Amino acid sequence: MLHRHITICAFRLGALLGTVLFFPSSSPAGALDLKVESGAVWFSRNDVRIPGDGGTEFDMLDLTGKGPDPFVRVYATWNFNRRHALRLTIAPLEIDGTGTLREEVTFKGDVFAADTPTRGTYTFNTYRLTYRWLFYDQDCWRWGLGAAALVRDADISLEQEGRAQSRDDLGLVPLLHLYGEYRLNGRASVVLDVEGAWSPVGRAVDAALMGQYAFDSGWYMTAGYRTLEGGADNDEVYTFAWLHYVQAAVGCRF
Repeated sequence: MLHRHITICAFRLGALLGTVLFFPSSSPAGALDLKVESGAVWFSRNDVRIPGDGGTEFDMLDLTGKGPDPFVRVYATWNFNRRHALRLTIAPLEIDGTGTLREEVTFKGDVFAADTPTRGTYTFNTYRLTYRWLFYDQDCWRWGLGAAALVRDADISLEQEGRAQSRDDLGLVPLLHLYGEYRLNGRASVVLDVEGAWSPVGRAVDAALMGQYAFDSGWYMTAGYRTLEGGADNDEVYTFAWLHYVQAAVGCRF
């Protein structure tokens, strides 16, 4: 599954690169920025109740474990002038495992027994397009604001002794975006990157704090911590998860 997502990511980045190459030569140096991020991800929470108004709440971590598990993300950013940029983020995530439920669970109208080997799968693939306006760029500081459109391709499933149920969810979520960078010197900087939103029936936040180091050739590296937290609470679904990432990335500006 992960290999399929990586192939899709590579294809989409290639298509984006081909598109950008047709833009006029007036695009600034470093207009295209490609980055691959990887590392380890683990959960501190993954609570599920489906349907939200009639199912049984259970801890998906009893089945999948907390991790850590490997992950990969890819980014393509087009800086179409000094202050404005578009970023595509492709972030596949699928975790599965086998464990036992602590109590009998009603999931999508089917009953899954306690203390019986049960396979659980948690999928949360996201595809994001972010616009950023760099409103401050002086001295050591750079600050940007923007908004993102996130496409969520999620699925939660249970399997037990020939019984299987799943709940998929494809949706569009608007997010706000905040970017901050403090330049330590000509090569090293500290970067804050946050996207999130809140409503009475759910919330989402994806925040990263990273160290970044640039090389003369246009290549750069980052390393740091990322957290992803959020979920939904409505009649159809109750699900809240909190993920933690230790990440490193390599990128190149063209």
